[in-house]
Amino acid sequence: MSDTDPPTSPTQFHYHLELTPAQLKITYTALHSLLNDFGHEESDVMRVIHEVLAKLPDEHAVRAIQLDRELEGELDEKGGPGPPEGGGSPPPTAA
Repeated sequence: MSDTDPPTSPTQFHYHLELTPAQLKITYTALHSLLNDFGHEESDVMRVIHEVLAKLPDEHAVRAIQLDRELEGELDEKGGPGPPEGGGSPPPTAA
């Protein structure tokens, strides 16, 4: 490729994500937080955030997700939170 060749456009990748309801709610909330944190000088970033939010379910659907209930369900499916850190035995009880 020489200096006179026109630049090639970057390859457009498309990603497919499978999110649980809890992951969706956290993603939606995080994007809205980002949107509120950026100023007017970052209009390109704000545009991309709006594009991603437009692909997610609407606000009412996301608000209907009960995060604590969803997280409990995910833990139950995976067999609970697992052994406590520092070993597999429970902490000692007072006698």
